[in-house]
Amino acid sequence: MVSASAAMSETLDRPRKFLVVVDKSPECKVAIRFAARRAQHTGGRVTLLCVAQPASFQQWRGVEEIMQDEARQEAESLIYAAAKTVNELAGIIPELVVTLGRPAEALLELIKSDKDMSILVLAAGTSKEGPGPLVSLFTTGVQSIPVTIVPGNFSEEKIDQLA
Repeated sequence: MVSASAAMSETLDRPRKFLVVVDKSPECKVAIRFAARRAQHTGGRVTLLCVAQPASFQQWRGVEEIMQDEARQEAESLIYAAAKTVNELAGIIPELVVTLGRPAEALLELIKSDKDMSILVLAAGTSKEGPGPLVSLFTTGVQSIPVTIVPGNFSEEKIDQLA
């Protein structure tokens, strides 16, 4: 049987795992850069999550499958570009997770299923619509891991300075 202190020590010895949700938003690049630099400076790892939105077109099964394939291909393209950025910035090969579903639900499921996840990094939107749906979700107390929210309008220099 493993003692509580041994289990805690084992958890503390693992590198921090920074989770970033990859999407088409401009602030996503800010979150990716912050997570990559923070992981680089703390000896951590980066996990990138990209969620392909399910097709809502269900009239013809074949068309729905084509739309889902296209959504998955777009998600893979986004996540590979983000992985390249992480690798170029910090020399880290990130863990990639591509899934089909709704972003908030997929994010909560990944956090629940991966006990090594340490910190969720989000960048707040800068438009008048607000900070974004994920930032809003995780500021209401739903989170089960710490959340770092980076202002979406931070410059690369500011991010590098803070991370």
